[in-house]
Parts: sequence; structure tokens; C-alpha cells
Amino acid sequence: MTTATATTSTGDRPWRGVLVATALPLHDDLSVDYDAYAEHCAWLVENGCDGVVPNGSLGEYQVLTPEERAKVVETAVAAVGGSRVMPGVAAYGSAEARRWAEQARDAGCRAVMLLPPNAYRADERSVLAHYAAVAEAGVPVVAYNNPVDTKVDLVPELLAKLHAEGFVHAVKEFSGDVRRAYRIAELAPELDLLAGADDVLLELAVAGAKGWVAGYPNALPAASVRLYRAALAGDLDTAGRLYRRLHPLLRWDSRVEFVQAIKLSMDVVGRHGGPVRPPRVPLLPEQEAAVRTATEEAVAAGLT
Repeated sequence: MTTATATTSTGDRPWRGVLVATALPLHDDLSVDYDAYAEHCAWLVENGCDGVVPNGSLGEYQVLTPEERAKVVETAVAAVGGSRVMPGVAAYGSAEARRWAEQARDAGCRAVMLLPPNAYRADERSVLAHYAAVAEAGVPVVAYNNPVDTKVDLVPELLAKLHAEGFVHAVKEFSGDVRRAYRIAELAPELDLLAGADDVLLELAVAGAKGWVAGYPNALPAASVRLYRAALAGDLDTAGRLYRRLHPLLRWDSRVEFVQAIKLSMDVVGRHGGPVRPPRVPLLPEQEAAVRTATEEAVAAGLT
């Protein structure tokens, strides 16, 4: 197992930079390949990524056993160090989510990422109570706004309340509405905005995003990091050129089949993506062809 020993440059805000929402390699029998996952985490950091986010949707956390979910976090920490690991701690109940935050804290992680209640369409009071409960674990919480899947929208006004109470320190913004970046900055200027969807990365970086919780760096980390760094530096010529070339792949991050697409791209570039667990099913032939072609074109263009 390779261990990355370099220290992160994000200081007391370890959610800044390019944090990869890691896909989880599986064996053909659908068991977790922990050795491949450890190697994958280390490879991402070696290729310029600032950290990893295990047990997000891309990591298929919903279909992992509690034992698998805990071991995934421990594997990531052993591979790249706890300061580089920000696990997803989403759960149906607040108590369970808090226990996952405590597990991450005890494993050495310095931040966690949390969806709002997602078992039902929670109202504002429930959202506030949920984040308050998980914040009790004593590890900084990054909110994850994904109103498409959760049916709960962390609008800027609600995020400002969560931040004012000290419940969240940043937000992974996945609504696709880049206009929100400016409203969040007005209402909660100390709340860090993180790009949450790959296909609006450039727009959110220009709007002041401090990080990117990213999907496609699983397959193309170095090119993705170059894109992010150029965007933050205001080098829009470089960033725009990379963004246009990568966008046929980046847009898959906002589609239903994002896990399958990213794992296929990993396979194409020589990584181990592998199968997905049910109820996800393989891509349709035309989807597979589109992802494979776009990935091969990116590789041919040197975007690896």
C-alpha cells in the first residue's frame, strides 16, 4: 500500500482544493477491492489532487454494509492521511449520520460532508436540527446541496442560517444554478463555496469557489487539476480550452448514470473502475460508446 506523506496546503480548511469524490473499485463478485481503492487514493494525490471524499454517491455508499463503509474510510486514511480525507456521512437518521461523523473523526479525518435529511422532504426546522446534531461530533461539516436527488434545497438563505449557527463551514453546491454563488457570498461571506458538479466547475470557479468536490478526476486527475488551477488563477484561456475539451465527459457527472460513466472512463485509461452494485445497471450500448469515445479522445489529446 502506497502512503502519501506530503502535507496539504489547505491549512485549517481541508475542504479547499480538488477533493475527488472517489469511485469504489469492486471485484467481479461485487465485493470491495480495498487494495485497489488504497492505490487509487494514493494515485489521485500523486497526480495533484488535494484529497479524497469516500462514501459519497459516487462511492455507492447507499449499498455498502456498515462494516464496508467504515473500512473504506480507514483505507483512505491509511493511504493518504486523515487530513486529506473528507468522508460522506449521509444517513437517513441524524443519530446515524452523527455516528459516521464520529467514526471519521476518530479515524483522523478533519472534515465530513453531509447531505440534508433525505428520507423525506424535510422542512427548514428539520434541516437545522439535522446539521446541529451532526455538528455535535466536533468535526467541521461541509453541507452538500443536491436538491435533485434529496428533494431538499439548501437555498442561500438557509445556508446562511446553518453557517451563522456554526453547523456548517462550506457547501458542496450541486444545484447547477451558478447564480447562487453570488447570493451565498453576500449572505455568508465566510462560508466556502465548493463546486459540486463537474460541468459547472469553470463558472463556479470564476464566481469564487474555493474548492471542487469532483467526479471525473477519478479517471483524468492531472488534466482536471490543471483546469481547476487555471480557473482559480484567472487564466481563462487555458481553463476555457481544457474545459471545452473535457466537457463531453464532465457533463456525465450530472447524469443519472454518473457512477457507471466515471467507472468506465477509469477502465478506459487503465485504472480499475469495474462493475457497480445493484440497483444500478450497466450503461446502454450507446451510452457506453459515447463515454468510451469521449475518454479515448481526451487521452489522445493528452488530457490525462
